[in-house]
Amino acid sequence: METNNKVSLKEKIGYALGDGAANIAWRGVATFLFIFYTDVFGLTPATAGLVLLVARSSDGISDILMGIIGDRTNSKYGKFRPWILWTAIPLGLSLSLLFITPELGENGKIFYAYASYLFFTLVYTANNIPYGALMGVMTGDDKERTSIGSFRMAGAFAGGMLVQGALLFLVAYFGNVDPSIQISKINEETFKVDILASKDVEHVNIKTKDGIATFVWNDPNKTENAPTTGKSFQMTKGQNYSFTITGEKELSNDDISIIDQKQGYSKSMFVMSALLALLMLITFLTTKERILPPKDQKSNLWKDFKNLFTNKPWVVLLIIGLLFNIYNSIKQGIVIIYFTHYLNDQLLSASYLVGLMLASIAGAFFTAPLSKKFGKRNLFIYALIFSGVVNALFVFCTKESIGAIFSIGIISEFASAMFPTLFFVMLGDAADFSEWKNGRRATGLIYSAGSFATKFGGGIAGAIVGFTLSAFNYNGQDTLTIEGAIPGMIMLMSWIPTIVALIAAAMMLMYPLTSEKMGQITSDLNQRRISE
Repeated sequence: METNNKVSLKEKIGYALGDGAANIAWRGVATFLFIFYTDVFGLTPATAGLVLLVARSSDGISDILMGIIGDRTNSKYGKFRPWILWTAIPLGLSLSLLFITPELGENGKIFYAYASYLFFTLVYTANNIPYGALMGVMTGDDKERTSIGSFRMAGAFAGGMLVQGALLFLVAYFGNVDPSIQISKINEETFKVDILASKDVEHVNIKTKDGIATFVWNDPNKTENAPTTGKSFQMTKGQNYSFTITGEKELSNDDISIIDQKQGYSKSMFVMSALLALLMLITFLTTKERILPPKDQKSNLWKDFKNLFTNKPWVVLLIIGLLFNIYNSIKQGIVIIYFTHYLNDQLLSASYLVGLMLASIAGAFFTAPLSKKFGKRNLFIYALIFSGVVNALFVFCTKESIGAIFSIGIISEFASAMFPTLFFVMLGDAADFSEWKNGRRATGLIYSAGSFATKFGGGIAGAIVGFTLSAFNYNGQDTLTIEGAIPGMIMLMSWIPTIVALIAAAMMLMYPLTSEKMGQITSDLNQRRISE
């Protein structure tokens, strides 16, 4: 058995690109799918939240099955690398299918949402569990594994930054309707705007680029015509649409944003999906598996499951992973809605998300040195408490507190970036613990906890977001309901995720693998491998 535990910089970067690809999918879904379902596809918040929860509830079985399959895969490429190759293109395809809007009735839309989301989660499972397990067999050194984990999370956050920073601009580019616009000035801050449609568009959204001015229809047949910062409507080629816009000075044609969101989202996600597949292929080509199960280990599924559920570090990590993913996913899922409907500036959210991703990359690279100083367990607890308490400060922010909103989000995200970095490294530690204690190694099965916690935690978060907004009667296609739902948006942005983070910190006190214990385990396993 190969005992060289060093991993080259090239290989670490290659591995990191795989999580960059995965997070184009996962962060894209976590950040944009809910608002796409409610504001573009036309699902109610409760239905959208239920889709996210139910589809991910089945993942416990599929994740475990994929872990079992990965452990029993034998090919010239290894156990886990071939799955990255086989699922690269299907994962991109499944992401694209989530963001298209087939012409279906209300029940047909719900069926399509469930079917496409289930397909996405199954393919993501087949890709992500082997990808995560690969880190556990690239090296047997837990400190080198922490370094790989830092690169991995930097790649993950870079992928997230790409999709979160660029997608809304791509939507605006690909969804540009380009109708004829005529603006007539009534007074300093009031204008009459006439739109002559150049083509049929099922769902178009009009607002000013600054998102400040309010729109009122000049059509007496519109029964619901309260002033709002934008209007959504069906556009018919050759028809004229007239509005009175109030609240901004010196409006020009360039200040009016008219976007076909359906076309914008579908084409933008197609571009992202193609990039995702390419990055996954690079990961496959640049990585290597080094750690094999003990030579005398026989396939025994019963023993693997028995060892799994008596592995206390793994059980604790499963619960912690679920909780911190609920925390992160609530924050991700509410950002676009908060910026769109509370701050009235959707594109500003792209800058905010880029800021968070830069903080995340910094947090990922600080994880390794901080874990050496405090230990992985203690650092996890400190980061959960710090991030959660800082995040609660959003409750004090007003619409004008842009600087404070950015500062709170970036500081909180720096600490929360350490959660997934530490989590996936510690799953490798749990695999080492099982091999050390029981003489058996089931890396794929142990890493199935990572995928399950990510997806099911995200599903619970989606349900929390959906049910909370539904309690405030939010309807993304009815501007009259949005103002009344703002307290719910603020709750979801601030203290609701904080409660989850503090519960996770308390649970982490039960984790038994201290730095001293891991040092002993690593030393003992290296001696065993040398003697084989």
